[in-house]
Amino acid sequence: MDAPTHLTYLSRQDVEDVGLPMAFVIEALQRMFVDKGAGRVEMPPKPGIHTRKDAFIHAMPAYIPSLGAAGIKWISGYPDNQQQGLPYINGLLILNDPETGIPLAVMDATWITAQRTGAATALAARYLARPESSQVGIIACGVQGRSNLQALACEFELQRARVFDLHSHIAERFARDMSDTLDLEIEVVAHPRDAVVGMDIVVTSGPILKDPSPIIEADWLGAGAFASPVDFDSYWQAGALQQADKLATDDVEQMGYYRQAGYFKQTPAPYADLGEIVAGSKPGRESDGERTLCVNLGIALEDIATAIEIYRTAQDKGIGRQLPM
Repeated sequence: MDAPTHLTYLSRQDVEDVGLPMAFVIEALQRMFVDKGAGRVEMPPKPGIHTRKDAFIHAMPAYIPSLGAAGIKWISGYPDNQQQGLPYINGLLILNDPETGIPLAVMDATWITAQRTGAATALAARYLARPESSQVGIIACGVQGRSNLQALACEFELQRARVFDLHSHIAERFARDMSDTLDLEIEVVAHPRDAVVGMDIVVTSGPILKDPSPIIEADWLGAGAFASPVDFDSYWQAGALQQADKLATDDVEQMGYYRQAGYFKQTPAPYADLGEIVAGSKPGRESDGERTLCVNLGIALEDIATAIEIYRTAQDKGIGRQLPM
C-alpha cells in the first residue's frame, strides 16, 4: 500500500456546507451510545490545560470500532472572549484511519461541538422526558441555546418556548431567528424563573464555571419535567439538583474526573450513564411524575461519531481542500 500524500481539510464553512441534518446527528449519537453502553468504544477522560480562570483547552480522543472512526478534538472554551466579540468555543478535530493511524482529515470543530451538544440533549430527552413534552425553557441564548432548541424540535412536537438571557437584545434576536426557523411561539422572559417554572424541558447553556453563583432554586423545575444543564451546575443550586428523582450523565467516569477537579461540589452522583440508558441496561423515565436531569459533559465519542459522517459526506460531495502530508 502506498503511503497517502494528502489529507482533507474542512473549514467551518465546509463543515456547514456538508449539510448534515440535526436529525441525522441525533441518530448517529443513538448508535454510538448503544455501543458505549455495551462497552464497545474507547474514550479516556479528557485531559486539559487551564490558562485562565474558567477557561479550558481540552484534548478529546475517542475510537468507535463499529463506525471505523478514530480521532481527537482539541477544543477551547474562554468565557471572556464574548466581551471581545470572539466566540466562546473554538477548536479543531483530526480523524485518523483506525487501521494505519494515518491522518485522514483536519476540520473545524465549532459547528460539530454545537450540533452534537444539542443532539445529546435531544437523545437524553428521548429517554428521560415525557413523550408529550411540548414546552421548553432556554436559559442563555447563545450558540448552544440555539442548537439545543433545534434538536429538541426534531424529537418533540413543541408548541412554545420561553427564553432568558442576561442580555435582553440577545434573547430578542434568538426569539426572532428561532421562531422563524422552527415555526414556534417563543416568549422572551425577564427573569430566569419564568423559563423554568411550568416548562416540560429546560436547558441551561451558559459558560461552565468552577465557582458559579447558581440561580435556579428548588421547586422551580416541576414534577414530571426534564432538564439538561449543558453548563454543568453553573445555574443550578444544590437544592434543585437534589430534587431530581433521576440524574444521569453522558459519562460517569468523566463526571468523577471533573468532580476531583473541583466541579459538581454539591451535585448528586449519577444513577446511570446515558449509554446504559440507551442500551437498555438502566431504566430511563419510569413515571410521569419523575423529575429527571441529564448532565451531558460533552464527550469525544459524540464529536467523532459526528465528524466521521461529515468527512464521508464531504468526500462524496467533493467538499474540502487536499493538503500535502
